[in-house]
Amino acid sequence: MTAQAHYFAGWRLRAIILSVVAAMTGYLAFSLWGGWHDVVAAFSAIGLQGTLLALGMSLLNYGLRFVRWQLYLARLGHRLHWRPSLRIYLSGFALTTTPGKAGEAFRGVLLSKRGVPFSISFAAFISERMSDLVAVILLTLLGMAEFPEARSAVLLGTAGILTVLFLISSETALNKLLAWSNKSRRKLVTIASHIIHALHGARRCQRADLLFISTIISVIAWGAEAVAFYWVLDWLGADISVSFAIFVYALSMLVGALSFLPGGLGSAEAVMISLLVLKGMSTPDAIAATVFIRLATLWFAVLIGLVALIKSRHGESLGNRTT
Repeated sequence: MTAQAHYFAGWRLRAIILSVVAAMTGYLAFSLWGGWHDVVAAFSAIGLQGTLLALGMSLLNYGLRFVRWQLYLARLGHRLHWRPSLRIYLSGFALTTTPGKAGEAFRGVLLSKRGVPFSISFAAFISERMSDLVAVILLTLLGMAEFPEARSAVLLGTAGILTVLFLISSETALNKLLAWSNKSRRKLVTIASHIIHALHGARRCQRADLLFISTIISVIAWGAEAVAFYWVLDWLGADISVSFAIFVYALSMLVGALSFLPGGLGSAEAVMISLLVLKGMSTPDAIAATVFIRLATLWFAVLIGLVALIKSRHGESLGNRTT
């Protein structure tokens, strides 16, 4: 790499880090401005032990998702040693709050220096996002089961998820969908066509055996953070069941993802606070619980990602060897 290329690479890294730090500072300032007394009181009520427990559940989430990532790369023919692969994987978290999923794109750049083509890392990324989406929807349906009037919707949603899992795990079905989408020129179908093309490229990760394992991993990973959310609510004295807490957390993650806002900022928080208030929690406590869990999950991941990103950039040079 030329000196000029090094300069621009370093400049981009500094710009990325500054943008993330600015977003984190702005988020924290806004949260504290909205009720800093209540947020501080919530942190005091949760305590150091509770904070460490919540962060531990987040680490479990990240660890399980990394295991899934390694399984995807192995299925796609690229086995990387876990240490450099983990550093690269965590680097993607640094850019969670930037538009356009730049974090995953940067992860692909780092992997390319170890001999992994960008098409492979993109296929793993598509598989990862699909697995996350399925897991969050399943957790949302689990929470909805608490309400008798929603049980028919739960059954219908579960049937829909099983159908989707079958379609993406069946190469024959995927090929038929691909052929159908290629023949249609309608705008909505064109968007679906891009998704189907991406799934077709990642179809090795969608075979039934790995699909089943990755779904279980994803449900446990996101369920761990949802349980941490329940603990936070319980520590704050809220009279809310485990299933409802899981429903609130999963639905907020789903809405945040569908909003296409970086990290679901704003939309996820609005859903959490609104549902908690509707359940009888006071607005200050709902805000405090939401700010705490977002700091312990989203922003904790961003912080870890920043450290990994800096090490990836300034640490030992990335080789092209895969193991």
